[in-house]
Amino acid sequence: MQHKILFIGDIVGKGGRKILREVLPQWREKYNPDVVIVNVENLAHGKGVTPSTLGELDELDIDCYTSGNHIFNKDAATCFEKYDKLIRPANYEFLLDKAKQKQPVPGHGYYRFAKNSQQFLVINLNGQVFMENQFNGGIANPFLAFDKLLAQEGQKGDIIIVDLHAEATSEKVAFGYYTDGRVTAVLGTHTHVPTADARVLSNGTAHITDVGMTGALNGVIGVKKEAVLEKFLHPEGKFKNEVEEDGMLQINGVLVETSADGKAQAITKLYQEISN
Repeated sequence: MQHKILFIGDIVGKGGRKILREVLPQWREKYNPDVVIVNVENLAHGKGVTPSTLGELDELDIDCYTSGNHIFNKDAATCFEKYDKLIRPANYEFLLDKAKQKQPVPGHGYYRFAKNSQQFLVINLNGQVFMENQFNGGIANPFLAFDKLLAQEGQKGDIIIVDLHAEATSEKVAFGYYTDGRVTAVLGTHTHVPTADARVLSNGTAHITDVGMTGALNGVIGVKKEAVLEKFLHPEGKFKNEVEEDGMLQINGVLVETSADGKAQAITKLYQEISN
């Protein structure tokens, strides 16, 4: 049986939530996906998640929420308790508290569910390259973490989707080749700028280096352009991470289509703009 998986890139703040609510029903009607997966690490005003912001997405019947390095900036622990389908990168080893002491990492790094008699396994991983100052904790090698997790949790016949949340394009592309033929899709998130390399690799894995973000069109990866320009022009000053919530909105996603054996047949880039 063939399946369609719709994956939507990093939802950023109020604007991202708004366009998701408006466009996702349209894409469901147009593309008829079997599964919908959304990255939510920037859901609550650009960093993290809260019960109320995830609650806004409840009515949209999303199958899995993936995340990344900002997932712990707000109330992740409560959200993990409430939503089994909310996951964080599986290769997070520990968190550092204010005293720089290692603490356990809440949540889990994968989610299994069944739809239409098909088993789906969604895996979330974080890259290591250039991430030293972007996550307050330890990140294990995502290639080795993937091998371990697949050996433990993979089952014959699974459709497996990996959200690789990473900065370096080289790391994302290399990971695609490393997993080619072992998973259905490797979909990159984090940098918020969509890449033009969506393709099916030689052994049947759909790959894109970055899906792109969902939120303000005229900010700088979701942040007010004035705040970002000020930091570039006056780097000695304190950066104000102000999420852009005015102007046009954009939504970025991909549609992955599989064959009966779970291999990817096609990956199509999806994009839409609306007025805010």
